Amino acid sequence: MALAERITTNDDRTGSRRDADVVLGDDWVAPDGTVEKELQDSRARRSLFSLNRSPLTRKIITFNLIALNVLVAGILYLNSSRDTLAVQRANAMQSEIELISDVFEAQLPAGAPVSLGTGDGIDVAATVEGLELRAGVEVLIFDAANFLVGETVGTLPPAIAIEAPGDKSPTLISDFLNSVWRGMSSLLGLGSGERPAPLEDQLRRMIESGNPSDTRVQSALDANGNTVFRALSPIRQGDRIVGTVAMVAAAVEIDAAVRTERERVLQMFVIATLVSIGLSLVLASTIANPISDLADAAEIGRDRNKRNTSPGRIRIPDLTARPDEIGRLSGALRGMVSALYDRIDGNEQFAADVAHEIKNPLASLRSAVGSLRMVKKEEHRVRLLDVIEHDVRRLDRLVSDISNASRLDSELVKEEEQRFNLLEMVQNLAQYLGEDAGKKGIEFIIDLPQNPIEIHGLEARLAQVFVNLITNAVSFCEDGDAIRVWARRRENRVLVVVEDTGPGIPDEALTKIFKRFYSQRPETDFGNNSGLGLAISKQIVEAHGGVIWAENIRPTEADITSEPLGARFVVGLPI
Repeated sequence: MALAERITTNDDRTGSRRDADVVLGDDWVAPDGTVEKELQDSRARRSLFSLNRSPLTRKIITFNLIALNVLVAGILYLNSSRDTLAVQRANAMQSEIELISDVFEAQLPAGAPVSLGTGDGIDVAATVEGLELRAGVEVLIFDAANFLVGETVGTLPPAIAIEAPGDKSPTLISDFLNSVWRGMSSLLGLGSGERPAPLEDQLRRMIESGNPSDTRVQSALDANGNTVFRALSPIRQGDRIVGTVAMVAAAVEIDAAVRTERERVLQMFVIATLVSIGLSLVLASTIANPISDLADAAEIGRDRNKRNTSPGRIRIPDLTARPDEIGRLSGALRGMVSALYDRIDGNEQFAADVAHEIKNPLASLRSAVGSLRMVKKEEHRVRLLDVIEHDVRRLDRLVSDISNASRLDSELVKEEEQRFNLLEMVQNLAQYLGEDAGKKGIEFIIDLPQNPIEIHGLEARLAQVFVNLITNAVSFCEDGDAIRVWARRRENRVLVVVEDTGPGIPDEALTKIFKRFYSQRPETDFGNNSGLGLAISKQIVEAHGGVIWAENIRPTEADITSEPLGARFVVGLPI
């Protein structure tokens, strides 16, 4: 970023010394105490992980983690794989228990009475022992009075071995969360309920609570939190129910699958959390750091204004290469600061010009007053009094013009624009001022279109512009000259031209006549003008979004060295 250094130069016109800004190269090193040095120190204090200094970074990370936690919680809550496995296991148990019930029913006599409790009609113990069940399955036989008359536990190993949790894929995260939950439950008393009833009593209540003629399958959690399936199927002898087969199986494979899947989700959650935090920090650095640079530059300027010190100008970081809102913000702030410094420079230059312009009549007054004390002749005293009176009028006119010029900006903002007929306003002014021109023997020509042209603006201010242009033309013309005021419409703008056949404008003055306090007038008009009229006119026209320029009227445009036939001032305003 290019920096600036204050240097002192001499004003060729005023002879005073003033400060100016010199833009230095990008490789210039700012000395201690400058604005750029403070910005560099502020950047050095920030780091990628300085979350305590960046509320925006904390918000970005927090919102990203909230969204990620909601997603993971939804995945764990809507765990469809567990439900699918549970349905499959319940259907398989229904088939198994109905097969076992059919085994008992096939051994019952057709017409003889049967009692499972006393063994009449069937040997329950032998039948139960003949069942081959896989490990983890327990079968219990209840008679018609719901008394337990036989039971067996499966011993056959599964065709595919079920791996215990942690054999291949350690469930460290799940185990940790489970231990935390158990610890919190014990502290809060959430798990301090009664001990579960014995399995026999639970099955008996299950038989009594439902329709004994239906086959039922239920899932529940045991005391250790493992899933257990319970199934009931009646044993019929014809239409009479003589007993009930109950099967209990631990869903080890379901718990193992669910635990493994949950562990994988949690592992992905941990990885996604780390990635989210890292990306959030990178994103925050691309957003928060540039904004912090902009804020630091503004705060440094604010603090320096409070301390009434100005070792260097505030330089807003140039981020306009970014194709986003931060680039737009940087460009807007840089433009605003540049316009502010331009206004400050303009005010300083205006103050210097005012001081310079006031010094001339004051010096003349001082000299005349000093001479008045010494002269004896009356005609000399009268001549000196005339000089003093002329300088006083000149000072009064100069102060009035300076006051009007200094208030112009604020008044242009405060006044309300209205739509009006520009040609009607120019017509009235030209007719009024043409009378003064006619008294000097100047021909005054008005050439305006018949159709009205309406614009949106401040009628009184624009009238001030055309009064200045016409009176300037009258002041430079002599007997026999001519002034022409004409207007034409060009697409979305209107051109109003004031031209005369006077002496024209010196070529070296064409670029200066709109500057404040510049005046190129005959000696007979010395002191009668402040040199602010055209500068004020330019300011008013530009405030309306228009342009104003001056040029000489020549016999041929090809020969710019020919003597001018007069001067032309053109005002262009948007319609």
